[in-house]
Amino acid sequence: MDNNTHTALGIMTGAAIGAVIGILMAPDKGINTRKRISDNVTQAKNHVAESAAGMKDRVMDKLTHNKHSLEAKLDQIVTDTRYKSEDVINRLEAKIKDLKAKTGKVRKMA
Repeated sequence: MDNNTHTALGIMTGAAIGAVIGILMAPDKGINTRKRISDNVTQAKNHVAESAAGMKDRVMDKLTHNKHSLEAKLDQIVTDTRYKSEDVINRLEAKIKDLKAKTGKVRKMA
């Protein structure tokens, strides 16, 4: 997790704890206090679930982007390798042709 995620999680946790303490310290009937605690817990749970879903979406987007980037780089490497190997083959064929020509001249001289 990055620092922003840790900070947001810390703020949410602190807010939830503060809300529960505030409710427990407020003078109210037990049933009302339990209802407020239940509502706050449900609200915090929903908020955490939404944050987790958002984080999951961001991670999946990043992974998808990285996958496409990696595939593009791999395609470029394969293409570059093909061109370079064709260049090497062409140079070797030219060298072989030159060697055959030189060998032919040496044989004629002998």
